[in-house]
Amino acid sequence: VQLQAFGGGLLQAGGSLRLSCTASEFTLDGYIIGWFRQAPGKEREGVSCINNKDGRTFYVDDVKGRFTISRDNAGNTVYLQMNILEPEDTAVYYCATQLRGPAVLLPEFYDHWGQGTLVTVSS
Repeated sequence: VQLQAFGGGLLQAGGSLRLSCTASEFTLDGYIIGWFRQAPGKEREGVSCINNKDGRTFYVDDVKGRFTISRDNAGNTVYLQMNILEPEDTAVYYCATQLRGPAVLLPEFYDHWGQGTLVTVSS
């Protein structure tokens, strides 16, 4: 099981960025895919997740209305569209998967992790 997150970068507050999470050697069908982030000196926190079984999505309050998680099953990819970015969104972003559920934004529920991609938002 290999996941890869990419799409991070440096941008100014108010900008947008789309992160991608791709899987190799397995299909994301049936998985719950989560996006997490870890800012310097802080705990890893959940941002959003999608249940590929039914398409339901979940967001942490801080990103509701600004971030959108979506899937492209044909491309075996899950995206995180991030709009109206704030300096507080600066972090390394990770994607992760789990099969058993529930679809929660708690890192301990996730089994497989990709390497992170850095998002830096300047004020």
